[in-house]
Amino acid sequence: MTADNDNTLQSQGLYVWQADNLLAATNALDGHWQLPDSDQADQTQSPQLTSNRIATDTRTIKTGDIFLALSGDNFDGHDYINLAATQGAVAAIVSRPISTSIPQLVVTDTRLTLGHLAAHRRQQHTDLTVIAITGSSGKTTCKEMLGSIFGRLAPTLITRGNLNNDLGVPMMLLELSDHHRYAIMELGANHIGEIAYTTEIVRPDVACILNIGTAHLGEFGSREGICQTKAEIYHTLNDTQFAIVPDKDDFTNQLRRIAETHTSNVIGFGNTDVSASHLDVEPERSEFKLHIGTQVQDINLPLAGEHNVKNALAAAACAYALNIPIEDIVTGLENSRPAKGRLDSQMLGNHRLIDDTYNANPHSVRAGAKVLAAQTGTQIMVLGDIGELGDAAVSEHQSLGRTIAATGIDVLLCVGEYARYTVAGAKEVSDINAHAFDDKDSLLKYLQSFLQAQQAQPCTVLFKGSRFMAMETLINALVEE
Repeated sequence: MTADNDNTLQSQGLYVWQADNLLAATNALDGHWQLPDSDQADQTQSPQLTSNRIATDTRTIKTGDIFLALSGDNFDGHDYINLAATQGAVAAIVSRPISTSIPQLVVTDTRLTLGHLAAHRRQQHTDLTVIAITGSSGKTTCKEMLGSIFGRLAPTLITRGNLNNDLGVPMMLLELSDHHRYAIMELGANHIGEIAYTTEIVRPDVACILNIGTAHLGEFGSREGICQTKAEIYHTLNDTQFAIVPDKDDFTNQLRRIAETHTSNVIGFGNTDVSASHLDVEPERSEFKLHIGTQVQDINLPLAGEHNVKNALAAAACAYALNIPIEDIVTGLENSRPAKGRLDSQMLGNHRLIDDTYNANPHSVRAGAKVLAAQTGTQIMVLGDIGELGDAAVSEHQSLGRTIAATGIDVLLCVGEYARYTVAGAKEVSDINAHAFDDKDSLLKYLQSFLQAQQAQPCTVLFKGSRFMAMETLINALVEE
C-alpha cells in the first residue's frame, strides 16, 4: 500500500487513506467493511471513500475524517459513532458493528488497529528520521530540547503533551505528513512490554535512555525491572542506527551491554562521547562547556538545575548521532524553553513561585529540591504524594524526606496519604521546618499565612507532586488571592 499521490493533497502535506488501502493497513485478517443498511446488498465491496485523517476523539472531528472507536475502562468510543457521523466523519473503524449511517471497517481490536495504522504510516515515510527517548524522568524536557534543535533545521513532528503511551504514540504518528523530515517521539511505560510495543511502531533511527529511576516501581517491581523495560527501546536497532546511553547511571553497564547486542553505534552522554565541564548552575539558567567528541563550545542553557544539563547532553548526543553540527546543537539548546509545569517561575509580590507540577517521581523530586536549594531567600518546597510506587511507597517517601532535608532548604510542606512519612524522614536528618497536611486547603491556608508574614523576606516556593495531586491548583489559588 502507498499513499494516494494526488498532487494537490501532496502539496498540502496531507497523507491520504483510501478505502482498500485502509483495510490492508489494519493487518486485521478478519477485517471487513460493514455498509449502512441501505447498501446491504453489496457488503463484499469496499466503499468508495478517501480520507486524509483518522480521529479518535469526537471533539476534534472534521468533515471527511475517519473515526476510530477506542474503548477503555471508563469509556467506549462506539457510543459516539453517530455523533462522529453528524460532525462529518465519512467512516468509522469499530470492533463491533453499530447501527449508523456511515460505512464501518470492523476489526478485532481497534486499539491494535490504531497501532497497525500508525506503524504503516511510519513505514511509508522512508525519508523520515525518528528519534525516540525514554527514561524515568526528563523525557518531556529532553523532547522539547530536541524539538528546538531539529525544528530549526526541517519540519519536525514532536510528541504533544503526554501522548507517550500505547495509545498516544500511534495517535502522534498518525499526524505525520509528507513534509516532515524528523520526528521526536517520547515513549513512556506504566506496564511491562509497552515500550517494546511502541518501539515496534515508531522504529527509531536513534534510541535514547535518559536514566533509570523508580517511576512506576509498583508496576515493575524493582529498578532492574524498570531497566529491562526501558531497554526495550533498543530492540529494533541495527548497525546503521544509534543507541544513546547515560554514562552516569546505576545501570550504565547493563544498558550498554543490551544496546551493543543490537547496534555497534553506541554513544554515551555525561562522561564519554558527550559531556559538560566548567559547570555554573544559576537559579534560572546553567552555563557550561559542551564537549562533543573533540569539539568544545560554550553554552548558556536557559533552564535551571544540573538535571537539565544532563537532559541537554542527552539531546546533544542524539543530534550528534545524526551529524548535526555542534553550532546548530548549541543554538537549539540555547533557544529551548521549559514545558509548562517544568520549573516555570513567576513572581507573587516579592516571592517567586516555581511550577514543577507537570508530574513527579522520586528522581525528579530530588532534582527539584536541588534547584530549590540554589534559589535565594527562604526556600519552601510544597510536595504532594508520589504515585505508582507500590509496596515501596512508605520507604520511598521517607527517603525523599531525608534527601530533601539534606539539601538544606528551609521549609517542607507535604500533603497527601504519605505526607507524614516524608516529614518524618526529613526530621531524621535535620530540624527543618516540616509539616504534613491532610488536604490542600489546609496547606494553602498555612502557606498564605507564612508568605504574608514574610513580606520583608523574599521566599522561593517550589511546587511538585504526581499528576493526580494537581498541585498547580495551589499556585492558581495563590495568584488569584
